[in-house]
Amino acid sequence: MNLESLNIRPLDRSEFDRVVDWARDEGWNPGLHDAEIFWKTDPKGYLGAELEGEMVAAGSIVSYGGKFGFMGFFIVRPDLRGKGIGTRLWFHRRDELLARLDQGAAIAMDGVFDMQDWYSRGGFVFSHRNLRMQGIGKKTESCQTCVDLQDIPFEELAAYDQIHFGFPREDFLRMWTQPVSGVALGVMENEKLVGCGVVRECDSGFKIGPLFADTPAIAAQIFSALSSHATGSPLVLDVPEVNAEAMDLAQQNGMKEVFGCARMYHGGDGLASQLPWGNIYGITTFELG
Repeated sequence: MNLESLNIRPLDRSEFDRVVDWARDEGWNPGLHDAEIFWKTDPKGYLGAELEGEMVAAGSIVSYGGKFGFMGFFIVRPDLRGKGIGTRLWFHRRDELLARLDQGAAIAMDGVFDMQDWYSRGGFVFSHRNLRMQGIGKKTESCQTCVDLQDIPFEELAAYDQIHFGFPREDFLRMWTQPVSGVALGVMENEKLVGCGVVRECDSGFKIGPLFADTPAIAAQIFSALSSHATGSPLVLDVPEVNAEAMDLAQQNGMKEVFGCARMYHGGDGLASQLPWGNIYGITTFELG
């Protein structure tokens, strides 16, 4: 195999759909409408590696306004793994994303545990583990304190999201909080948003993400309402292990660990320590942060 002929280039929309299909084949269980939202968030944020005219690997380099980047969707075709393609594509992605960001901006990623040491050689520093917890959605009494996120002023929602994500992502948020066949809820106290969550339908069951809340009690209220929407179906929540109360919430609802990733950062001057992990009960996605 001649890696010198490897052509790394931006993906077009149809090629990105193929990458999402690869993710489905890998068992990542993407949301039914993730591809459209991810693409519109940053159409320039997806690269593919082409060998002899055939796409053999891909990965994302999503930029949030040049202030923050996220690397995900890293897939090499199974029959070509271990041949150096992934290494070339990964470093190319890192360098191109750095070029797309403001100087000194951070890049984050959720990488599989087995690759953690390898990613560290590319300048990424381990922060914590995000654990995929899975259970079954359960019918509960309606949440009297929950309101549809569409009924909350978007500026307030965007500000609350930025506190927990670390950077503005308004374009993504407008789409993400209107899930087809899902639901997006918030809790207001004293005319202030104190928690929010989204549940969306996936190839198999549903995923909750994000789930942000000021207190464990508020997180539990929102979780129950989102879980009720998924009654009887597989339900996933990607929990930052550093939040012990989030782990308790998942376990109290019969969820068990089925997968996990190492959250790692490149640059950003300690960004991980600046986020309120105690109020983050579920990250948004492994693919875009």
